Amino acid sequence: MTRFFWLREDSTVQAHTNGSLNAAHKWGLPGLAGCPGCGETWASSGHQYPAVDLSVLPEQSAFLKARPEPFTEFSRLRELVRPLAPPGALLPPGTTFGPLVGTASGRFGSFAWLGSSLLLIRHEELERLREEGIRGLLGARTELRFRQKDAPELLELQLDPRGQLHADCMPPDLPPRCATCGRLGFRRPDEPILDAASLPVDVDLFRVGNFATMIVGTERFMETVRRLELDGVSFRELPTH
Repeated sequence: MTRFFWLREDSTVQAHTNGSLNAAHKWGLPGLAGCPGCGETWASSGHQYPAVDLSVLPEQSAFLKARPEPFTEFSRLRELVRPLAPPGALLPPGTTFGPLVGTASGRFGSFAWLGSSLLLIRHEELERLREEGIRGLLGARTELRFRQKDAPELLELQLDPRGQLHADCMPPDLPPRCATCGRLGFRRPDEPILDAASLPVDVDLFRVGNFATMIVGTERFMETVRRLELDGVSFRELPTH
């Protein structure tokens, strides 16, 4: 039976890395202002498609500024993007696209994080993982301006939301998902449990479908990272039901 591990930043690497990032994705869907179904104004986190290029859209300027929009305008813009996004992508309010644009400085390990849910990797380490047979790794280019000459080539990993947290770790009084905007509002459980029947069998690294800020890897991924002595990530095993 496959074991699964929650990936987070490894703070112990700070002794030999001091990398710093100040960047954001080039494009994004607006947030939603006052959903006609649930009344919420919101935008998602964790839905990021850095390999999706919106420059081909005549209205690409509509995706440059983060702001809330009424449901009708949000839906219109989402439908413009949908043909360019991966098949089946949910594309909630606040979904971002295109390369990370910004500045970077300092020394980076094998993996680097922007916030707690955006994962980057050195190009050469991505190739090593692929050579080891790790599945589902899509590295997207970045547009980071480094302040030093010996800058690493950092790629952002595009990770599709797959699988689900199990109902056993959810609040018992959790309201149903909004039928209009798809919002399911809850905080991350202190003790997450994965729904075994929902977990993918064709990739070794993915985001959790109903809590996309959580990045999960298979036991195969964890063991390969440790064997290759790649740094920058820590692993916490998650139970499955």
